[in-house]
Amino acid sequence: MNDSPGPAERAAKEDLPPPLPLSCYIRTLNEEAHIVRVIRAARALTDDIVVVDSGSTDATVTLAQAEGATVIVQPWLGNGHQKRVGEEHCRHDWLLDLDADEVLSDPLIAEIRGVFGDGEPARPVYGLPLVMVPPDGKPWYRFGRDWRNKLYDRRVIRMPAHKAWDQLDLADAPTPVRLEGPLLHYWYRGFEHMMAKLSRVSSVRARAVRRKSRGYLLLRIWFGLPVYFFKKFIVQGYVLGGTFGFTSAMALAYARWMRDVKMWELEDR
Repeated sequence: MNDSPGPAERAAKEDLPPPLPLSCYIRTLNEEAHIVRVIRAARALTDDIVVVDSGSTDATVTLAQAEGATVIVQPWLGNGHQKRVGEEHCRHDWLLDLDADEVLSDPLIAEIRGVFGDGEPARPVYGLPLVMVPPDGKPWYRFGRDWRNKLYDRRVIRMPAHKAWDQLDLADAPTPVRLEGPLLHYWYRGFEHMMAKLSRVSSVRARAVRRKSRGYLLLRIWFGLPVYFFKKFIVQGYVLGGTFGFTSAMALAYARWMRDVKMWELEDR
């Protein structure tokens, strides 16, 4: 017999506000480092949290279940397909898409609650500001912010059923409303971890994007790297991040360049 409290009992015990008519889904693979913080922050909004795990060998599943999440074990289908699994197991039509290293800040939680303050949200898609948190734990509030459309009504729009792409296609949807409270992104634990993630993503994207001409790819391979670095370091303000900003800009530029090289290799076969 399982005597552990359910989501409603746990919310009452911890004096959480009433849950919104909102579900949250989270994709995981060996995410024990952050999954507890991600789930606990999300529970300030909803009692329906779905974790779609693709085969973790660490404590991710155990920790998620202990926090009251519903865990769906699903072998990896691809980025967008995996999110579709999450969508389909949620109780509510309004969905919050979180990665397993993204933690809702208190201001963002309050802002999302305000969106539901008068009942059904006014617009079908809301963008959340992604704020990077490097290993030293100091969030980059003043620069490098990027919006992700993560709060949405699945009756209007769905995640793409695609192996590589996992962001909403807004071509036929209303312009998203941008919220201001930060979504804290603990995106890497160290340089080796960051490069492994970026290399994996560049391989997936190289196979998925529409093929470019060999001449165009060669131009980007020869001259693109400093341009990519300039955009990150100067235009997006990573220069303000000190050593972590410099190394992150270098790594991201190199990852973008790797994608060009991998596309060229695919064209050459």
